[in-house]
Amino acid sequence: MDVNIKLVPEGVVIARPESARQILQQLSALYANVYGLDGDVILEGLEQREALGSTGFGRGVAIPHCRSTAVKRPTMALLKLEHPVDFRAADAIPVSLVFGLVSPENAGATHLHALAAISRLVRDETMLSGLTDAVDSDAMFAVLTNQFLRAAA
Repeated sequence: MDVNIKLVPEGVVIARPESARQILQQLSALYANVYGLDGDVILEGLEQREALGSTGFGRGVAIPHCRSTAVKRPTMALLKLEHPVDFRAADAIPVSLVFGLVSPENAGATHLHALAAISRLVRDETMLSGLTDAVDSDAMFAVLTNQFLRAAA
C-alpha cells in the first residue's frame, strides 16, 4: 500500500514540551509555521480527537491526528521530545516521539492508511532506534524519508 504522506524537513523538530497539552500546542504551531495551516483549528481538532481517547501508541510514541479541509493529502509532522512526557499511552510509557497527522476532511480510508503506515514505522525496531538515536532534526528527517523511500520501492 503506497501512502502519499506529505513531510518536509522543517516539519521535523526537537521540542521541549512539559505536558500532553503542550505537545498538542507545539504540534499545532508547527503545522501553522511549516504548512501554513490555522494552528487554532488544528489544535481544536487534535484536542477533540484526544478527548475520545489517548493517541499514545505505546513504545514511547504518540500519534495525535485530526482532519482538516485545509490539506489535500495526509500531512505529517514529527516532534522528538528532549524529555519524555506522559501521554496516557496504554502501556503507560511516557512518549518521546510524537507523529502528528492531519488528513483531508473526507479522506476516511486514506487517513486510516496513513495512520497504519506510521504505525508500521514505529513498530520497526530499526526505525524506532534510528529516530531515537538521531542527533538532530536533519538526521531524523533522513531516517524517515529513507524508510518511506524503501517502503515505496
